[in-house]
Amino acid sequence: MRILLVEDDSLLADGVRAGLAQAGFAVDLAIDGEEALLAAQSQSYDAVVLDLGLPRVDGLSVLRRIREGNQPVPVLILTARDAIGDRVKGLDAGADDYLIKPFDLTELQARLRALLRRASHRADPVVRHGRVALDPAARSVTLDGQAVELSAREFATLQALLMNAGRVLSKAQIEDKLYGWGEEIESNAVEVYVHHLRRKLFPDLIRTVRGVGYLIPREPA
Repeated sequence: MRILLVEDDSLLADGVRAGLAQAGFAVDLAIDGEEALLAAQSQSYDAVVLDLGLPRVDGLSVLRRIREGNQPVPVLILTARDAIGDRVKGLDAGADDYLIKPFDLTELQARLRALLRRASHRADPVVRHGRVALDPAARSVTLDGQAVELSAREFATLQALLMNAGRVLSKAQIEDKLYGWGEEIESNAVEVYVHHLRRKLFPDLIRTVRGVGYLIPREPA
């Protein structure tokens, strides 16, 4: 899952980015409001973590412009502004959640998982698909109840496909979920991850749609 982190405090931004990366998120960092708007307009994100006190364009204006563009991306405001009035303004401007600094990284991770779960219309925190169950919080996968060891990239590839079950994802769309700005992408990386997932789980889980991408079929109702 790919996150846009908007934070002008470099020390805090580095810590948050490292913590989110450790939890399996690919993270892009914007250090001011204009950079954030450019990123949000040019890249598809699964969620945005947004500070309010930003240079050039303030956080509330960034949020309003994202919503004016009809972008449904979940937005979590992360700020030191703890007054009730500030929280109300943020939520009324289109934020989905509001977390006060200082905060615990594990809570931020959990809140992001909750936002992503709601965005995909799931109540169960575990993503289940037939014989496969993926737990984003525990970073674990089971097949028929038995644990399956996956690398971080394999896990992220499986998560992206499961959370979009029934929808074909192109190679580029999967790469966008796995890599942040500046990370080197090997030309056949996605093919390798899919091959490993088929071998470790079962071959028919992921289908290749020739010339388009990859698909985990939606389970029958």
